[in-house]
Amino acid sequence: MQGLMMSAPLLISSLIEHAGRHNGATEIVSRRVEGDLHRTSWGEVQRRSKRLANALIAMGVVPGDRIATIAWNGYRHLELYYAVSGIGAVLHTINPRLHPDQIAWIVNHAEDARLFFDATFVPIVAAIGARCPTVASWVLMTDADRMPTDAQGPELACYEDLIDASSDRLAWPVFDENTASSLCYTSGTTGNPKGVLYSHRSSVLHAFGAAMPDAMGISAGDSVLPVVPMFHVNAWGLPYTAALAGCKLVLPGPALDGKSLYDLFENEKVTFSAGVPTVWLGLINYMKQHGFAFSTFKRTIIGGSACPPAMIRTLNDDFGVEVVHAWGMSEMSPLGTTCKLANRHLTLPRDQQLRILEKQGHVIYGVDMRIVDPDGHDLPWDGEAVGDLLVRGPWVMREYFKAEGGDPLVVDEDGVSWFPTGDVGHIDADGYLQITDRSKDVIKSGGEWIGSIDLENIAMAHPSVLMAAVIAVPHPKWDERPLLIVVRKPDRDVSRADLLAYYDGKIAKWWTPDDVVFVDSIPLGATGKMLKTRLRDTYRDHRLPTA
Repeated sequence: MQGLMMSAPLLISSLIEHAGRHNGATEIVSRRVEGDLHRTSWGEVQRRSKRLANALIAMGVVPGDRIATIAWNGYRHLELYYAVSGIGAVLHTINPRLHPDQIAWIVNHAEDARLFFDATFVPIVAAIGARCPTVASWVLMTDADRMPTDAQGPELACYEDLIDASSDRLAWPVFDENTASSLCYTSGTTGNPKGVLYSHRSSVLHAFGAAMPDAMGISAGDSVLPVVPMFHVNAWGLPYTAALAGCKLVLPGPALDGKSLYDLFENEKVTFSAGVPTVWLGLINYMKQHGFAFSTFKRTIIGGSACPPAMIRTLNDDFGVEVVHAWGMSEMSPLGTTCKLANRHLTLPRDQQLRILEKQGHVIYGVDMRIVDPDGHDLPWDGEAVGDLLVRGPWVMREYFKAEGGDPLVVDEDGVSWFPTGDVGHIDADGYLQITDRSKDVIKSGGEWIGSIDLENIAMAHPSVLMAAVIAVPHPKWDERPLLIVVRKPDRDVSRADLLAYYDGKIAKWWTPDDVVFVDSIPLGATGKMLKTRLRDTYRDHRLPTA
């Protein structure tokens, strides 16, 4: 016997229809590439998304076509999110921080039919235009009077001309909720990037999961500023979750420096934000230099890479901001876990609570996880046993676009499929995950594992350290030993001996790094993560004092 409920597929178009119909006056603020602030609303974005959808149809876009974007967080990019997926095409967000050769490879692999881009990226389009034969139209996201007259590369169409020439009368098509909605490529730290193809169903379910109180906890009363780019895993789903909640949305555009972000936070009364740790470093340093405080900003999700405990405590203690430590990946849409206290933790001393909050946290409903040994056997949830992390759920990928890399799933003894994340960690008795490393970053010393993240977190707590990375370097006796790479804070000094002594009593003695290298900067990838592959290449011949 089946239930007697209406059949309503979970489609991305339903999110913008809900936001436009029921929260149409709620404001959307964007810092444009021209530098000014643009103000619109969910109702206007709904109408312009329909105009854009009609323009796409008139251009010959059909369901399944990949429509690429190279754009910052802004209202036009938001309109593309809904217009493209709403007509059954696939929104393909591209990371502009990649090398043009890699961008061209991604465009060709995806077989993008159209490409929309911000004015900032005219040089990228000029560099790749002749190498991307599948792209039939190149659309510059600007006003007609700002179109360049001497642009190199392919012929350009004007975004606002497309909008102005189209009607906002459109009934969004209804189709299978498992239809592909958007495409993101992994950062490609090893080999070529791989495409992760999301569905309407997975994206809407992820938006529901992200909005839950123990996840992002977003409501209509929030003013949300996603620092995480819309080209990075769909800004962690925030453009969808914000529409679902009907909250104010503040989009920072290309200005991600400390001053620009702080001004937006204060002037637009931001209450919630999300971003990677490296972004918060810049904002924290700017505020400390000027003695500033937040007046409305109270909560943030930090993920993308492990957030140092020192940063969590600084934001909490110095600025009154609750940090929700999160973990996920492109292949998971991306949210997997978020860290908030359970009821039984509320009576614990504050130091014990903070130690819990430093973990990556508890799964969101919709995600399941397990840790296994090298033979695939389950390890106990005792907070000590460290193993490979596997996940599954309705917004977890089953295979990469065009089956690149074959079938990645692991099938357990009960025939259940799991996705191997490449992360290593442990889970405590309360179900809280702690990531100790990426499997490729684990340091294997004398047959034992040393987690580089633990060592980095301790170094980052030193008052003179701005950024720290730990990598494995060869050792004739122990196979590998940890090397600490440090960027000092401006006008602060600290010696090798000081840093090594700082580890005393905080870890097992044999975990202490064997050497320290001081550098001006640590290379960051296109999504703000430390490029340990490049560090390993640079220091693979580093001779340790103990060697």
